[in-house]
Amino acid sequence: MTVLLEVTDLRTEFATRAGLVRAVDGVSLRVSRGECLGVVGESGSGKSVTFASVMGLVRAPGRVMQGTIFFDGRELRDLTAEEMRAVRGRDIAMTMQDALTALNPALTVGEQLAEVLIAHDRDLPPGGRVRRAAIRDRSVEMLGLVGIPSPERRLTHYPHEFSGGMRQRIMIAIALACRPQLLIADEPTTALDVTIQAQVLELITDIRARLGMAVVLITHDLGVVAEHCDRVMVMYAGQVVEEGPTDQVIARPRHPYTRGLLASIPRPALRGQPLTPIRGQVADLVGLPPQCRFHSRCPLALPDCLVEVPMLEAGPGRRSRCLRLEEMS
Repeated sequence: MTVLLEVTDLRTEFATRAGLVRAVDGVSLRVSRGECLGVVGESGSGKSVTFASVMGLVRAPGRVMQGTIFFDGRELRDLTAEEMRAVRGRDIAMTMQDALTALNPALTVGEQLAEVLIAHDRDLPPGGRVRRAAIRDRSVEMLGLVGIPSPERRLTHYPHEFSGGMRQRIMIAIALACRPQLLIADEPTTALDVTIQAQVLELITDIRARLGMAVVLITHDLGVVAEHCDRVMVMYAGQVVEEGPTDQVIARPRHPYTRGLLASIPRPALRGQPLTPIRGQVADLVGLPPQCRFHSRCPLALPDCLVEVPMLEAGPGRRSRCLRLEEMS
């Protein structure tokens, strides 16, 4: 498949009172046209900041320090602020974690959909009644696409008049309004019950197939990734620690952190037995020395892990940041 997004050696830092935080440290990734990449890791692993960097949404005290971000053949870091605004929403869209706070409570759903269409859709007819009718028709179409009942009537409703699952669907409708090539879904099932989570994820999968769109699904849940993603990228403390086809990574993880995440998932067959947590605390990202960032929590740590650990080839299409790779193969 043709590569749509290619990020190389991305580094994003935040200047804080405690010191310099390398929230994203040397991340490289690829997303091909039409595929779904799952990005997994604990809170603070750098998942959201990585893709906020791609979208040009990192603000002070944060700063993208180095790296290249090529989207559809263009280097996004070379674009002006105005050119980047044209890319966001039209070519790349992103849904945020909390739909209630991401949606504007003072505007109707129809007004928020219209805002995106007016800003980014080049195919709308020029001015007047015809343009207003086209915007309304597209808004109704998008709400219908994401399964909002009575979409024409619901255009006049405000975000607080919808349930959590419906608000998440509205966020997706706004993101898809201009039919982007890439959708970045940042924790799209946060604070939703299990049934609604499944509906939202199935919706994203269905729309991806119908529109031929690429998807990046950011989550902390490997179970979600196993069901919906072609490939998975596991992040820890600002770095990629493992990457590969989802079925292979789930069946045979080649990094101790990935193994720990899988072992901590509750399973019905083990009901009544204690969960297996990952010991210790997430690494402090302030002033980290060049070493394996998981070594203090790793049951397989070696003295050499206190030296910088490179990404190693773990097989066709697979990578792992672990010196004990061969023992886990």
